[in-house]
Amino acid sequence: MRISKLFTKTRREVPADEVARNSQLLIRAGFLHKEMAGVYAFLPLGLRVLENVKQIIRQEMNALGGQEVAMTVLQPKELFEKTDRWDDKKVDNWFKTKLVNGSELGMGLTHEEPIVDMLADNISSYKDLPVLVYQIQTKFRNEMRAQAGLLRGREFMMKDMYSFARNQREHEEIYERTADAYNRIFEQLGIGNITYRTYADGGIFTSRFSDEFQMISKIGEDTIFVDKERNIAINQEVINDNRLSDKNIDISKLEKHKAIEVGNIFSLESKYTDALGVYYTDEDGSQQKIIAGCYGIGVSRLVGALAEHFADDKGLIWPENIAPAKIYLISVGNISSVISQADLLYNRLTNSGIQVLYDDRQQRPGEKFADADLMGIPFRIVVSERTIQSGKYELKKRTDKESIYLDIDEILTTLS
Repeated sequence: MRISKLFTKTRREVPADEVARNSQLLIRAGFLHKEMAGVYAFLPLGLRVLENVKQIIRQEMNALGGQEVAMTVLQPKELFEKTDRWDDKKVDNWFKTKLVNGSELGMGLTHEEPIVDMLADNISSYKDLPVLVYQIQTKFRNEMRAQAGLLRGREFMMKDMYSFARNQREHEEIYERTADAYNRIFEQLGIGNITYRTYADGGIFTSRFSDEFQMISKIGEDTIFVDKERNIAINQEVINDNRLSDKNIDISKLEKHKAIEVGNIFSLESKYTDALGVYYTDEDGSQQKIIAGCYGIGVSRLVGALAEHFADDKGLIWPENIAPAKIYLISVGNISSVISQADLLYNRLTNSGIQVLYDDRQQRPGEKFADADLMGIPFRIVVSERTIQSGKYELKKRTDKESIYLDIDEILTTLS
């Protein structure tokens, strides 16, 4: 991709109506466009980051045996009346609409009811279970406090998976495997060392604890207490819960931190399958309850959390596996020899399967260097008259202070 052909532009100034650092950086770098509070469009480079995060999540869900679906945004009122969740007094952050004939519909707040309704046509026997179904889809919530950029949106991208098991033992085995998969996801995203599986309230779904995955951050809205030796944490909301004694946790030894919730998993028991009348027949021909679980990751929220964490005073600092490109290639000077050499290098790198953002604009070098830092591309390569004379290219990692000089073969070896 050549920067001269990219329709988006970077900005030096901070957007006046944006208070969150994550969205400030992403807008300035040309990754996002703000439609309104809590609603953002992902531009070409931002979409690349979003898709890279999605793919890491998708691979882990597939490895669990998850089957990906694409559920509808529009949802019938009748389903949610059966589970007593249509009334605004029960769930107060719905977006709702009406058809021309007056029928009321909900808009993609959550998908427990539609997923269970869909499975009703496909599950009847113990031979049909267990089942894991997931989607990565836009959700809509009438968020009252949409002032944290991607961290608290009204329209956002979410991965939600639902498991359906024959009994509690089978459910718990799936639940723990999913928790392990979440840990691998956050490790791949570069935040495994600051993200903790956190005991939280199970709410209306279960008397058991649910599990949040909380990333330590000074701008976090949640407060957690961390046991670093055991790599677990407790949400402040349950710190006085008598059930914690069952977990053998010494609260006096825990560290207090602010954190951002980047994922959650919780048991649904048979709340939704019972309400919608979905059961299975066991080996003896007896009707049995289906035990369900729900597993969420706010994908666009996660992009915001990563932008908060991987940044400095110059801009973003993306990890290589989620960056929109691996190399920011800069040509310095409007000289035919420099341009032809940069073109040659661009073709060699892309033909080697390396994603490159090629800054071929006729701009001052300082502006190009500033954009490379702002966009957070992991490596920067400079082609100039001096590098041509030396026979080597200037290579600098985004997090390093000094450059090194390598020929093309050495660059390819280093980057691989």
